[in-house]
Amino acid sequence: MTASENDFFVIKAEEDGVNVIGLTRGTDTRFHHSEKLDRGEVMIAQFTEHTSAVKVRGKAVIQTRHGEMSTKVE
Repeated sequence: MTASENDFFVIKAEEDGVNVIGLTRGTDTRFHHSEKLDRGEVMIAQFTEHTSAVKVRGKAVIQTRHGEMSTKVE
């Protein structure tokens, strides 16, 4: 695994029902895993040989080694 695959990130739900969806690597990008977080729950995850991207749906704070960002839900 490369260094970027070993990086972890933190997702903290700011509301109930935040969806975290893992997307696969390869020629076809597909959903392969999902979690639902409630307000205050925290998920620590990392990119792997199978996971190349993560989609966060709902109000949450995401922390990575590159910084912190919040989703904007109106």
